[in-house]
Amino acid sequence: MTTTTVPAADALTGTQRLTFAKAITLGLRRALADDPNVLLMGEDIGKLGGVFRVTDGLQAEFGAKRVVDTPLAESGIIGTAIGLAMRGYRSVCEIQFDGFIFPAFDQITTQLAKMHYRSRGRLTLPVVIRVPYGGGIGAVEHHSESPEALFAHTAGLRVVTPSSPAQAYAMIQEAVRSPDPVLFFEPKGRYWEKGDVDLDAPATNGLDGARVVRQGTDITLVAYGPTVQTALKAADTAAAEGTSIEVVDLRALSPLDTATVAESVRKTGRCVVVHEAPVLYGTGAEVAARVTEECFFHLQAPVLRVGAFHTPYPVAKIEHDYLPSLDRVLDAVDRSLAF
Repeated sequence: MTTTTVPAADALTGTQRLTFAKAITLGLRRALADDPNVLLMGEDIGKLGGVFRVTDGLQAEFGAKRVVDTPLAESGIIGTAIGLAMRGYRSVCEIQFDGFIFPAFDQITTQLAKMHYRSRGRLTLPVVIRVPYGGGIGAVEHHSESPEALFAHTAGLRVVTPSSPAQAYAMIQEAVRSPDPVLFFEPKGRYWEKGDVDLDAPATNGLDGARVVRQGTDITLVAYGPTVQTALKAADTAAAEGTSIEVVDLRALSPLDTATVAESVRKTGRCVVVHEAPVLYGTGAEVAARVTEECFFHLQAPVLRVGAFHTPYPVAKIEHDYLPSLDRVLDAVDRSLAF
C-alpha cells in the first residue's frame, strides 16, 4: 500500500496536485491544527496511518492522545465519540470499510442522530464518521458496500460525499466544524486519483449544496461521489455524438439540494440519476420523486435511474458488471432522449 506522506507544515499553502486520499489527510491536519478539541479515532489510524494511509503521519505530529488507535469495536468507537462530544470535543471517527459500519448502526441511528432533538436543542453532537465506501478496488465481501441511503433516511444526520480532491479537502474541514453529526462517505475507488487543490481556499457550502460541474442543454445527469467522474465521461462521449449533457454533483445526500437539480431539469427536460448503490429504494428514487413533483410540466421523459443490481455485492471478478458503467449510463441517456 502506497503511503500518503504529509508535506512539511510550511508547504501547506497555494495550489497543489494531490491524490484524493492526501487531500483528506491535509484537511484533517488543518482541522487538528485549528482546534485543540478535535481528535481522530479509529482502528489502526495512528502508527499505521489507516488501511488506506489517509491518517499517515498525523499521530507522529499530534500525538497518541489526539490520533487514537482504538480497539476493533465500531460500536465502542461511536459510543465513545458521543460521550466526548457531550464534553466539548469534536471526534472524527474512521470506519475502516463501509461494511464494518453496521455494528455501530444502533449507536449512530438511535443515539447520535437523535440526541439534539431529544434534548430540545440543548445538546449538540459534532461527530464526524469517515466511511470509505463503494467498489472498484477488487476487495472481498463486506469491503465494497454503499450504505449511504440508510443514513440519509435517518433524520438528524448530515450525509455528504465529495467527488474530487479539492472537494475532499474543503468538505472534511466543514464537516469537522459542523455542530451536527456528519457521515462523510469517501469513494475509496477514487483515493488515488489526482486533482488540483487550493490549500488556501475558503470553505464552501459543500455540506448543503449541489453544484453543476458541467453545463448542458439536452439532459441532466445527477450523480455523487464515485459516479460523478463516470457521468463526466458520459458527457464527453455524448458530446462527440452531438448530445449536450449537464452534470450535477449532489455532494450532500442529506439535506438534499433539490433546488439546484430542479433548476437544471427545468432547462433540459430530462433527468438520469446515477449511483453505485442498488437502485431499489436508493437515493435515486428520492431524487426522481422530487424532480417529478417539482418539474412535472417541464419533463419530456420519465426520470431514469442507473445503479447497482438488487443483489449482495458480487465477487471482485464481476464487480464491474455490477457497478454502473459508462455504457449503462449512455444507454439510459439514449432511452430518455428516445421518448
